[in-house]
Amino acid sequence: MILIQILSGISHGAVLFIAAAGLTLTFGVLRIANFAHGSLYMTGAFAAFSIVRWVGNSTAGFLTATVLAPLAAALLGAAIEFFLLRRIANRSNHYQLILTYSLTLIIADLAAMLYGRNHLSVPRPSLLDGGIAIAGFTFPFYNMVLIVVGLLVATLLALVFGFTRLGKIIQAAVMDSEMVVASGINVPQLHTLVFAAGAWLAGLAGALAAPVGSISVGMDAGIIVDCFAIVIIGGAGSISGAFIAAMVVGLTQSLGIIVAPRLASAFIFLVLFIILLVRPQGILGRA
Repeated sequence: MILIQILSGISHGAVLFIAAAGLTLTFGVLRIANFAHGSLYMTGAFAAFSIVRWVGNSTAGFLTATVLAPLAAALLGAAIEFFLLRRIANRSNHYQLILTYSLTLIIADLAAMLYGRNHLSVPRPSLLDGGIAIAGFTFPFYNMVLIVVGLLVATLLALVFGFTRLGKIIQAAVMDSEMVVASGINVPQLHTLVFAAGAWLAGLAGALAAPVGSISVGMDAGIIVDCFAIVIIGGAGSISGAFIAAMVVGLTQSLGIIVAPRLASAFIFLVLFIILLVRPQGILGRA
């Protein structure tokens, strides 16, 4: 049972990492504490629900949803950055906080108007249904797929940041944005691209999480708390730190259910407090 809970924590951590990696990009590169990141996650989940209902409950429908739903979230994210955040880029940070928090209320109301407030679900495709028997317990095969996808996303991000020109530019923007401007880089376009990439990751996480739990208005509130905790624990701007922190959070929540079910959701804050006291910049963050 403990092994099953560990695997469940890792699969949950994989989804959290995909979502938190997007927030790490926007927070680390753009210095925007995007409270609407959870809304982009919710957008991906609702978009996946609509696409599966339109294409059909099949493997093809699910694969179509995992491709198109993140793109819908990315387009929404690019529009938010281009039409709204860019207009207040030179103002103090609290303008960004108020704007992104306001967007969470607007997007939640729009989702309620379109889908209602009932809990919806996306069935798992037949190809990914079933489970793996482990010591008398069954671990869902789909959760194994989530672990693999999380590792693939982590590898892809590592390759982008380690071996591409775009990755180097983004890292340079984190360390010294003024030098990037002086080098002739179109920073506004870079900001839109990074924000859209973060939204794409949030939408992908929402689409992947849709078959695991229910979809409803308000699901954005829970994920944004976990994402900010992961960014703080791992270190702002560190993808590797976000991966480690997501695994820590996922395992903490999963194993916490065994130790104290009623306090399971509070254990993440205990980890967060310890990190803030011992290493305020995060596990792999810079002071």
